[in-house]
Amino acid sequence: MQAIFSSIPTHMDYRGQKLAEQIFQGIILVSAVIGFIYGLIIEQFGWTVYIVLGGFAISCLLTLPPWPMYRRNPLAWQPVLAESQGDAREKPQETLKKPRKHK
Repeated sequence: MQAIFSSIPTHMDYRGQKLAEQIFQGIILVSAVIGFIYGLIIEQFGWTVYIVLGGFAISCLLTLPPWPMYRRNPLAWQPVLAESQGDAREKPQETLKKPRKHK
């Protein structure tokens, strides 16, 4: 069961995040304008809210899951360097002397 969940991708690259943000804002803006105009024509504010909420639901469906279009430009990470046994480095906190308390 865990193998199924671990095979599901859960990340986006930076360009994918930017694209998702632009899609989200565009859908919200378009649905707000359409909802405002429709609500103004029929003189019902409730329909404006319903249309904006519908646009919000559609934008969430399109932008929250990490669809493949949001994972086209992965980052090239540097390889991990192995630490040798003879190269034991002290932590910066260990090299500092403890302050003395004055009485």
